[in-house]
Amino acid sequence: MYTIIKRLEISAAHSLSLSYLSKCENLHGHNWVITVYCRSKELNADGMVVDFSYIKKSIKDRLDHQNLNDVLPFNPTAENIARWVCDQIEHCYKVEVRESETNIAVYEKD
Repeated sequence: MYTIIKRLEISAAHSLSLSYLSKCENLHGHNWVITVYCRSKELNADGMVVDFSYIKKSIKDRLDHQNLNDVLPFNPTAENIARWVCDQIEHCYKVEVRESETNIAVYEKD
């Protein structure tokens, strides 16, 4: 089994739609760290699981310096972002989204 890990750093803003009062309902930003995990039993014709630059183009180029509410079709919680990232990349099985040193969400496929 081959595994690759790509770490991305993005700066982006969001506001959350919540069922309770929270300061996170206000537009605010984070310096996000997104870690993408991909694996495959076989390598592609280029000898890769997934090209690292494809992951960057698919995620960082779409989210960096954006208001996530404007580019994502869901409430942009760290948990929802983790699942969305996982769904964007072939062979991805796990994504960690860190919005601060102490707040990390992980999505992992069954």
